[in-house]
Amino acid sequence: MASPYFYFAHLAAMPEEFALNENSSRHIVQVLRMQSGEDLRLTDGAGLSVLAKIREANKKKCIVQVIEKQKQEPPGRSILIALSLLKNASRFEWFLEKSAELGVSEIIPLKSARTEKQQFRMDRMKSILESALIQSQQVWMPVLHEPQNFNFWVENAQADQKFIAHCETGKKRKLSEMIEMQSSSLLILIGPEGDFTGEEIKFAVSHHFVAVELGENRLRSETAAVAAAAVLKLF
Repeated sequence: MASPYFYFAHLAAMPEEFALNENSSRHIVQVLRMQSGEDLRLTDGAGLSVLAKIREANKKKCIVQVIEKQKQEPPGRSILIALSLLKNASRFEWFLEKSAELGVSEIIPLKSARTEKQQFRMDRMKSILESALIQSQQVWMPVLHEPQNFNFWVENAQADQKFIAHCETGKKRKLSEMIEMQSSSLLILIGPEGDFTGEEIKFAVSHHFVAVELGENRLRSETAAVAAAAVLKLF
C-alpha cells in the first residue's frame, strides 16, 4: 500500500525533523488514524519528494523525520494553458483541478473582451491545485499566474509553439496535427463562454499564434481547455 501523500510548501528549507501544519496533522491523526512509526510522503510542488516517518502523532503538531529525499527534473515539455475567467467560478475551478492532474506546467487566467467574471480568489485557486497535486501524487504543481489582459499576454507570451482555439469559421487546423515533436514549450489560448472576438483572433494570429480546432463538437470553455491540455500533453 502506498504511503499517504501531503503537500508542504517549504519542504526544501526544513531540517531532518520538523512539525507539519495543523490541517495536515489533524488529517493524519484523526482521519487516517496514523501512528508514530508510520511512513508518509511529502512534496513541495517544485520537484522535491520526501519520504518521512512520524515521530510524534499529535493532531495539532505532527512531528516527522526525513528518511529519504528525491529531486525530480521538470517535465521535458512545458504545457501552458491560458483560459479566460468564466462566469461560473466552479467551472474554472474544475479546469484547475483537471489541469493539475494532467501535469500542466502553467495556467494563465485571461481577461478578454467577452470575459464577464473579473474577480479571482488566488488563495482558493491555489488550494484547489494543492488538492489535485496530492490526489494525483505528482511533485510538480502548475504555476498559477495572476489574471492577465488578453492583448498584453498575446504580445508578451513566449513559447516554441503558440495556438488559439476558437469557434469562428475560417482557416483552422486540428491541434493534434500541429504539434512538433521538438517543441519544448506549447501554449494555447481558450476563450470565455462567448468565445474570442474576431479582432482578438486576428490580433493573436498577427503575433504568431496558429488558429486551431479541437474537434467537431462545440465544447464549453473549461472542457476545451482540458481537452487541449490532454492533447498537448500526450502528443
